[in-house]
Formats: sequence, structure tokens, C-alpha cells
Amino acid sequence: MKKINEYRKLLNVEKTAELKDLKTIYRNAMKESHPDKFSGDEAGLKAAEENSKLIIEAYHFLVSINPETITQNKPEYTKTITVASITDYKFVEGRLIINFSNGSVYEYISVPRAIYVKMVNADSPNRFAKRHILNAYPWRKAINQD
Repeated sequence: MKKINEYRKLLNVEKTAELKDLKTIYRNAMKESHPDKFSGDEAGLKAAEENSKLIIEAYHFLVSINPETITQNKPEYTKTITVASITDYKFVEGRLIINFSNGSVYEYISVPRAIYVKMVNADSPNRFAKRHILNAYPWRKAINQD
């Protein structure tokens, strides 16, 4: 949740922001710190490039976990967690990335390391994940990380 809060703070958006509001806020933030505004100012250009990267990352992340996006992706997600089995998983900085047998990859945000360890040590990590992770933590569809 720390990452989510940092991104919301960066873009100055509320938890309840709709997709159209996020898009407007993103565009305005990019206008303010777009690298093209700093031609000739090397230090300003470098700072603007870094800030732009953060803004883009924050926007895409917040869009991916927005309730509207989750609602759109819910049927596919439900089918995946119901029918497909887990083929691989890894824990990276508080995020659990799970690959499913149908080729889908989902990222679960703010999963405690202790829960991940319990999953690894479970007799059936697949069953453990279905019971304790898949519907308990914020998720988003991820790009295949292979």
C-alpha cells in the first residue's frame, strides 16, 4: 500500500478518483514537467526527465488498480483464478507476481512477506493462494515477466 500512497501523493489524487480524472491529472502533470519545456537548461531537463518517468509510472499503476479497470478485468481474472493453476511465483518488494497456466500474470500488491513464506511452505501453494491471497489483496494484470 505504500507504493499506492506514494503514487497518489505524487499525482495529488484521491482514492476515489475516476479514470477520466486520472487522465486529466496525468496530462496536466506531464505538461508541467515535460522535458521539452527545459531545452537549454541541462539540470532542469534531467530533473524533468526523471519526474516525467515517475509521473508515467504512477499514472499507469493507478489506472491498473482503479476500480473501473478492476471491474473491466474481473471476468477474465475470475476465470483465471478458477480454472488455471499457478505455474510460477516470485516475491519482489512487497509484490507477489503469480504466473498462471493459461499464460496470465497477475501482481498482488502489499502482500506481507510472512504470507509469501507460508505460501512457499504450504503443501499446495496453489490452494493456499486461492484461500489466502487471490481475493484478499489488491491485484492488477501484469506483463509476463519471463
